[in-house]
Amino acid sequence: MANILIVEARFYDHLNDLLLDGVRTVLEANGHSHETVTVPGALEVPAAIALAAETGRYDAFVALGVVIRGETYHFEVVSNESARGIMALTLDGLAIGNGILTVENEAQALTRARRTEKDKGGEAAKAALAMLALKDRFGA
Repeated sequence: MANILIVEARFYDHLNDLLLDGVRTVLEANGHSHETVTVPGALEVPAAIALAAETGRYDAFVALGVVIRGETYHFEVVSNESARGIMALTLDGLAIGNGILTVENEAQALTRARRTEKDKGGEAAKAALAMLALKDRFGA
């Protein structure tokens, strides 16, 4: 049994609730324990994962959040930099499933977040578990 940390950028409560439902369903169905911490936004997710990783208490991580395009360049900065930060942590050997949605509008986010549709939360949990299995296989 692995201990998984879910790090959520809780900006859109109703969308995050759908993502969390997907993650928790997958983790619990596979017998893994989990905790959830909340950060202000997607840019803070990689830092929270890095801090938590230093404790050695977690085997893998799931990053969650929703970034919806607005009228300014801020969308690109948040989307790109949060993804870059998460990717850097994976290259350092952390098992992370990235479930941060970057979408044009709320309708796209709902489609991706609902378990009955694209279930990106569940997919992020599966990705974290798959990376953890690879990490174990390679003895990392």
